[in-house]
Amino acid sequence: MNPLWLALATVLSTVIGGLCALRLRTRLHLVLGFAAGVLLGVVAFDLWPESLAQSRRAGDDGQVALVALVSGFVLWHGLRRWLLGRHSHADSAPQRQRAVGTLSSLALVGHSVMDGVGIGLGFQVSPAVGITVATAVIAHDFCDGLNTVSLMLLHRHDTRGALRMLALDAVAPVLGAAATLAFSAPPALLAPYLGFFAGFLLYIGASDILPQAYSRAGPAATKNLVGLTGAGVLAMYGLMHWAG
Repeated sequence: MNPLWLALATVLSTVIGGLCALRLRTRLHLVLGFAAGVLLGVVAFDLWPESLAQSRRAGDDGQVALVALVSGFVLWHGLRRWLLGRHSHADSAPQRQRAVGTLSSLALVGHSVMDGVGIGLGFQVSPAVGITVATAVIAHDFCDGLNTVSLMLLHRHDTRGALRMLALDAVAPVLGAAATLAFSAPPALLAPYLGFFAGFLLYIGASDILPQAYSRAGPAATKNLVGLTGAGVLAMYGLMHWAG
C-alpha cells in the first residue's frame, strides 16, 4: 500500500479537528484546556519516549535526548519573550501576539510533517508497521487540527487566518510522507530531533496554552479546566497505548 493514500486520510482528520475548534470558539478556554492536555500527552507518551528509545539505539544513555528537550524548551521560551518584548508601544501588542500565534502554529505544522515522515518510514520497515503508524497519526491529527486553530484564535488571528494555517497543517503529513519516497532519515538525527521538538511542544502546552486557558476562565470553570486537561492527557495515553 502506498503511504501517500493513508497520509491523505490525515487531511480529513485534521480539518475536522480544526472546524470543531472554530465552532467552539465562544468556549475557547475549555478547548484550550483540552488542547494543553493533548500536547502534554504527546510529549509524555509519544515524542519523549521515542526520543529516549532512539538515543539508546544509537548507543547513548539518553543524555542527548535530555539536552535536546531542554534546549527546545529554553529556545522557544527565549524566542517568545523576544517577540513579545521587541516593541514597547501598546499598539504593537496585537501584532506581537499574532506573530507568536503564527510561530506556535508552525511548530505544530512541523510536527504534522514529521507525522507524515513517520508513516513513510513505517512503510519502509513493513506494510504492517506503516498501517499501524498511519492509524495512530490519523486518530491524533484530529487533535493537531484542534490545537492549530486554537492557537491562532488565542493569539488574535481571525477566522480566515486560522483556516489558512489549518489548511497548511492538514497537508503537512502528506508532504512528509511524500518526502520519504526520496530519502531515509539518518537514525542518529532522530533522537535529538524528537527531544528538541518535545521541548517546543512542552513549552507551548504548559507555559502558553494552559495559562491562557485559566486567564480566560472564571473561578467557577477551574475544575472544568483541570478535568479537561486531564482528559486530554488521558486521551493521548490511550491512543499511544492502543497504537503500540
